[in-house]
Amino acid sequence: MNLMTEIIPDETLDVRGECCPYPLILTKKQVEQLKSGEILEVIADDPVAPQNIDAWAKKSGNRLLAVKQEGKVYNIFVQRT
Repeated sequence: MNLMTEIIPDETLDVRGECCPYPLILTKKQVEQLKSGEILEVIADDPVAPQNIDAWAKKSGNRLLAVKQEGKVYNIFVQRT
């Protein structure tokens, strides 16, 4: 049973192939364009991207909603607060 409701992102940012710190820098820029409550899905293949985005979200007051991993690809959902 899937307890997590499906997250519907407002925007998608594909940073596959980018290494730190670029996934975070690009995520930051994109989240700043969102309205409060909107959700960005970040698609990354850098294994440190989820931790970096999580740490930044906590500091910046935005919310990391979920990280889904499929193979080497991470789908990271960030909500602008």
